[in-house]
Amino acid sequence: MKLQDALKEIKLAKKENRGADLEGANLKGANLKGANLWGANLWGANLWGANLKGVYLKGANLEVANLRGVNLRGADIRGANLKKANLEEANLEEANLEVANLRGVNLRGADIRGANLKKANLEEANLEEANLEEANLEEANLKNTSLESVDLRGANLQGADLEGANLRRVNFEGANLEGANLDYACWPLWCGSKGVIVDIKLVRQLLGHICVLNCEDENFEKIIDAITEQAKLGHRASDLGLVW
Repeated sequence: MKLQDALKEIKLAKKENRGADLEGANLKGANLKGANLWGANLWGANLWGANLKGVYLKGANLEVANLRGVNLRGADIRGANLKKANLEEANLEEANLEVANLRGVNLRGADIRGANLKKANLEEANLEEANLEEANLEEANLKNTSLESVDLRGANLQGADLEGANLRRVNFEGANLEGANLDYACWPLWCGSKGVIVDIKLVRQLLGHICVLNCEDENFEKIIDAITEQAKLGHRASDLGLVW
C-alpha cells in the first residue's frame, strides 16, 4: 500500500469508527503527527523515519513493523502489539507503552526517557545503548533482555523481572529495584550501581555470592563471619550450599 492510499484508509477508518487496515503499508518518512490510529493494523508496515509524535496507537498491531528512527515522542501506545518490531534509534521519550507487547523488539539506541513501560513485555528485547532515564518499568517483563550499556538512572524497576538479563555496563544510579528479580543476571560492579534502591532480598542474594567466594586472605574470614547469618536467609541460599 502506497502512502496516498494509506492516508485515504486512515480517513475512512476514522469515519467508520474502526481501526485502519494498513498491513504492509509503505509510510516511510510520512508525517502522521497526532494521528488517531487506535486499533490499526500496521503489521509489517514500513514507517522508517516517520513522524508519529503524539500519535494515538492504543491497541494497534505493529508486529514486525519497521519503525527505525521514528518520532513517537509522547505517543499513546498502550496495549499495542510491537512484537519483533524494529525501533532502533526511535524517539519514544515520554511515550505511554503500558502493558504493550514488546517481546523480541529492537530498541537499540532508542530514546525512551520518561516513558511509561509499566507491565510491558520486553522479554528477549534488545535495548543496548538505549536511554531509559527516569522511565517507569514497574512490573515489566525484562527476562533475557539485553540491557548492555543502557542508561537507567532514576528509573522505576520495582517488581520488574530481570531474570537472565544482560546488565553489562548498565547505569542503575538512583534507580529503584525494590522487589525486582535479578536471578541469573549479573550485578554491575562499577559506579553505575551507586545509589540504586534495593530491598533486603537482593542484599541477601549478593551476600550469599560473597560467602561462596574462595579467598585466602585472613580478613575474608572476618567478613564471612559478619555476613553469613543474613546470607543464609537469601532465597537462593540452598542453591549456593549455604543451607541444607
